[in-house]
This record gives sequence, structure tokens and C-alpha cells, in this order.
Amino acid sequence: MDSASSETTEVSSHRSVRQVEAFRDRVRSKPGGALGWRIGVTVVGVAIVAGGIVLLPLPGPGWLIIFAGLGVLATEYEWAKRLLRFARDQVQQWTDWVKRQPRWIQGVVGVLGAVFLAAVFLGVYVVLYR
Repeated sequence: MDSASSETTEVSSHRSVRQVEAFRDRVRSKPGGALGWRIGVTVVGVAIVAGGIVLLPLPGPGWLIIFAGLGVLATEYEWAKRLLRFARDQVQQWTDWVKRQPRWIQGVVGVLGAVFLAAVFLGVYVVLYR
């Protein structure tokens, strides 16, 4: 992506954020709007996190979906901001640790991850089809 299209995307995303913030402010200005907005954000955020948890045993974006749900919740709740920050820090520490290890340890970590996924698939298969 060239710098011109990158800048266009950035401007567009800032515009979208401003539009959402303006909508949120309009909703909150109505009687009961602040509570309604908070309830809506809570329901959407918890639903996204729950969907991510359901998808965790499957290969795919389970953790990414959970982080997205925490991001939604973090727009209204300080505890979600702290939890999201903590989770990001832990993932970064784990990634940095694995990168510092020799290739054979990285391989062992990869193999253990693959064995774990295979065990999950086998468990799901046994539960659903036997």
C-alpha cells in the first residue's frame, strides 16, 4: 500500500471514529440514553467475547475475537481497558520470549501447539460423532 492510500485510509478511519462518537453523544444526550448506550455496548461486547470463547478450541481467530470484544467493552468500562492492556502485554511478552529462543525450542513450541490442536479436534470429534 502506498503512502497516499494509507493516508486516505487513516483519514477515513478517523472520520468513522468521529461519526461513532457523535452518534454516541447524541444517544447519551437523550433521557436514559447513557444507560441504554452502556447496556447496548455491554450486550454487544459480551456477545463478541462469548463467540470468541466458543471458537477457542477451533483453529482460527478465537483470541482475536475475544480481544475485539474486550475492545468494545473497553469503550465503556475501565476494567475492560485494564484487562485488554494486560492481555496485550502478556501476548507480547510470550511472543518476545519465543523469538529469543533457539530454533529448536521454537519448533517444540510449534509442535506442542499442533498436538494441542489435534487433541482438541479429536475430543470434539469423539464428543460429537461417537
